[in-house]
Amino acid sequence: MTQAVDHFADRLRAAPQSRLQRSAAAEALGLARELARRAQLLEDPSAQPRRMPDAGMFAAADQVTVAGHDLAIVLKDAEQLAEALVLVEEAQKRAGV
Repeated sequence: MTQAVDHFADRLRAAPQSRLQRSAAAEALGLARELARRAQLLEDPSAQPRRMPDAGMFAAADQVTVAGHDLAIVLKDAEQLAEALVLVEEAQKRAGV
């Protein structure tokens, strides 16, 4: 999991600003928010997940990294890991990086 999010984050950091503005940063933020939501629900299913703020397009890579690493720590089984990896892969494709 960490390898997949680190790879996506590295691609985002290397992307031109124009690509980030078009869609890549929005895709990354959406992924980071979903990964963070899943991590929070696994940690405390009874709590209302907090929404990750939009810290700007240049922070999107870091947000993906943090959320992905947090989720990797709390994943409970191979099925959850596989679902998370699909989310990362699909977001990276949509981001075009």
